[in-house]
Amino acid sequence: MMHFEWPWLLWLMPLPLILRRFLPAAAPLREAALRVPFLDEFSGMGAAARPFVPGRFILCLAFLAWIFLVLASARPQWLGEAIEIPVSGRNLMLAVDLSGSMEVEDFELNGQRVNRLIATQAVASEFIKRRVGDRLGLILFGRQAYLQTPLTFDRKTVETLLQEAVIGLAGQETAIGDAIGLAVKRLRENDKGQRVMVLLTDGANTAGEVTPLKAAELAAAENLKIYTIGIGADEMIMRSLFGSRKVNPSKDLDEETLTAIAEITGGRYFRARDTAALTEIYTLLDELEPVEQEQQRFRPITALYPWPLGAAVMIAGLILLKRSLPGFSVKTRNTMQWEVRKQS
Repeated sequence: MMHFEWPWLLWLMPLPLILRRFLPAAAPLREAALRVPFLDEFSGMGAAARPFVPGRFILCLAFLAWIFLVLASARPQWLGEAIEIPVSGRNLMLAVDLSGSMEVEDFELNGQRVNRLIATQAVASEFIKRRVGDRLGLILFGRQAYLQTPLTFDRKTVETLLQEAVIGLAGQETAIGDAIGLAVKRLRENDKGQRVMVLLTDGANTAGEVTPLKAAELAAAENLKIYTIGIGADEMIMRSLFGSRKVNPSKDLDEETLTAIAEITGGRYFRARDTAALTEIYTLLDELEPVEQEQQRFRPITALYPWPLGAAVMIAGLILLKRSLPGFSVKTRNTMQWEVRKQS
């Protein structure tokens, strides 16, 4: 339906008529007059040689241009049909480790060896796309924790910023406690809906101001459920000039602390040793029950002011074009004859 954002401006439409009615008329222009004894001969010649536009017609065009200008100023809008937005009521914060150990290439993706961050980005991106109705946020942490994306329904933006994350962006160490504390702070600002955090790391807490267990207690007090994911293979073949040997690339992974964080907050700890296991974990996370809320609606708005504004500009241009023609006069033929006779 049609809607005006500033409908009070429509009261300005009769303004030109009011000014014409109450303001004194402008003094008439004194034009040079020619005395001729043969008025009839010149009257026919002038009517054929000069273009003729009545003054009242020009005034009507100007008033029509004013009407269109006022309509455009009132900001007409077309309100579309109401569209329902599915809302689960869940506030889901993703926390991804960007410390230096995420460079270890112990994962396979599409038949190629990739580091842990690339595998995480690929699997978590699909997870984000499926979270229709959730408010998503993104925290990136290393030596420090940063809020990359506040809670939003814009899943595309969250996915894009995750893909643009770079190892070492937040430092080489790991501040798990600070990441949890930042999530608690940001989720506390939104007191509606279920609060869930998915924390992915491949190491132990080596930096930060808050210990992971203390941060977990704060999260539990704020009803924040944390699902922790320990990422990294159990063994990896290392080749050198002296031959090959097996190593454990996840020896620094603190599974005990990650399990304790999940238990304190009512969540669950998952172990991702390869890409398939990581994908399965995110599939299990999809089964979190949402908090029921009423669906939100919004009506798409289309601005219509360019149409009346364009019409006003076109009419104004037409008036200027008519006035610029040679021999243009707003006087009627009878008025011209009367002035000539008066001078003669």
